[in-house]
Amino acid sequence: MKPRINFITLGVRDLPAARSFYERIGMKPHASSNESVAFFDVNGTVLALFGHDALAADAGVSHQDAPSFRGVSLAWNGSTEAEVDAIYAHALGCGATAVKAPHKVFWGGYSGYFTDPEGHLWEVAYNPFVQIDGEGRIKLP
Repeated sequence: MKPRINFITLGVRDLPAARSFYERIGMKPHASSNESVAFFDVNGTVLALFGHDALAADAGVSHQDAPSFRGVSLAWNGSTEAEVDAIYAHALGCGATAVKAPHKVFWGGYSGYFTDPEGHLWEVAYNPFVQIDGEGRIKLP
């Protein structure tokens, strides 16, 4: 398994304002963006904007606990649910802390969360709606 960062998700307090800012600096929102989330293809990595509270809830962490939830998550996408499980187990074996075990999620994928030793939040996910090329880059539909 080749390490990679496929998504960087920023938990934002004002999604329309944040989306407008990223559009003004030259990023084009992907067609799969909606009022709850914005996606920008940044040369094979996806920048996602998601509500701050919604990101905390999705990860199962308290957004009130400032040091442990910074409003940002990194994502490592696997090609299958089994690969997600393997990545998650590997991360835990390397010293990560389990936050939320991988499981089927409301949007049709499979994901879980862990933190690195400094408390940075990582999502590990299988998304059946995106493709991962041979170099590990995401291709949005």
